[in-house]
Amino acid sequence: MRQVVLLRGINIGPRNRVAMPRLRGLLAEAGYENVGTYVQSGNVVLSSRRSPERLAREVPGLIADGFGLDIAVVVRTRDELAEVVRRNPLGDVAKDPKRYQVSFCSAEPDAEVVRELAPLAVASERFVAHGRELYAWHPEGVARSKPWAKLAGRDLGVTATARNWTTVVKLLELADEKDA
Repeated sequence: MRQVVLLRGINIGPRNRVAMPRLRGLLAEAGYENVGTYVQSGNVVLSSRRSPERLAREVPGLIADGFGLDIAVVVRTRDELAEVVRRNPLGDVAKDPKRYQVSFCSAEPDAEVVRELAPLAVASERFVAHGRELYAWHPEGVARSKPWAKLAGRDLGVTATARNWTTVVKLLELADEKDA
């Protein structure tokens, strides 16, 4: 089964440096197959019969052992990622894929936490929560967005990591490749 493993908070500035060739090797040595990465921000596509839940438990331990880092991960199957792309609830307004973000959560955030996010958005921003994904359109840029601080932070009550729409679509393409 093709799966996507999203590492949270790596290779941003000088901390939490993870070399992608070394990460691919580490995962291959652990028995994962067809391991590929996309850019330097912790996007891994691999094949495994292990459940996504098991991957989410095992991969942080491998990273801790191999890199000495405590890195949280969020996992989606290829089919779950395809559903995220198919759903695309903001596709009619999000015209710049670099400013269209999806936050992937380890579990569905509490409804009260989600309700607190919407009022933070400026008039041009849009936000849609659907299960374990939070879609956000930041037409003025991610750095200027007030909801972004919440979406990228630890205030959601669950592990979350965000990817822009370009990366989301590319990860699905990679997951569809048999020999990634």
